[in-house]
Amino acid sequence: MASGPRRPIRRSSRPKYIPKRKVCAFCADKVNNISYRDIALLRRYISDRHKIEPRRRTGNCAKHQRALSQAIKRARHIALIPHTPAQMRKAGVSSLR
Repeated sequence: MASGPRRPIRRSSRPKYIPKRKVCAFCADKVNNISYRDIALLRRYISDRHKIEPRRRTGNCAKHQRALSQAIKRARHIALIPHTPAQMRKAGVSSLR
């Protein structure tokens, strides 16, 4: 198998992209508990497909992310928040935000 001349590996002088560390909004505001009745707060952490946003996207700490997901699940269970986008279309509401 014939191969052509090898090219030297170029090293860039720039460092790799290092994203800023996100700060947990609940820790910053010193929130002790997250209520399932606070729909406006919970809607910020639900995607347009009605999935719970992950920690790496929201910047929440593990403790508050667990409490947040539990509150969202409770709100869904008692029908304060819909489970799917189809339920929103059926209800006649265009979007959560």
